[in-house]
Amino acid sequence: MTDKESDEAPFAGTSTSSDASDALEKVSSGIYDLIGVKGRASDSRPGVSECSGKDPKTHFSVFHPWSFYPASASDLDVAMERLKSALPQNGWKIVEYGSDNSKNENTTLIADHDGKKTGVKITQRTRNDPPKLSIEVVSGCYKVPEGQTVERF
Repeated sequence: MTDKESDEAPFAGTSTSSDASDALEKVSSGIYDLIGVKGRASDSRPGVSECSGKDPKTHFSVFHPWSFYPASASDLDVAMERLKSALPQNGWKIVEYGSDNSKNENTTLIADHDGKKTGVKITQRTRNDPPKLSIEVVSGCYKVPEGQTVERF
């Protein structure tokens, strides 16, 4: 997710790393709910990264990579189509959708949620064993509360 005028992530507000991480996990959970087919998600936790051009002691963003494995390989297409339809109905703007340039020609969906200052990249990996959706949710750039520093994890 980037500001339309530059390559910088939008300002997401003031927060501790831990609270921002919890908020991003809720966003990931909402995306999981939109998938709408049986399956399981990988067990992964968010991480903290630097914001380009900002003081790394006071500014940070959060990223949460995870995967979704449908119970049936045939449900992978259904899951991606549901996301393509449901994300815009839930405040997301799809900014890119289509085949990537890899040899597997994976379908990729990139969407931003301006209200939540988050973005998501979803890649349909049909040829993986097992087939899956690779999902990475990213936040905008946060500033820690006065007198605190960024907690890295």
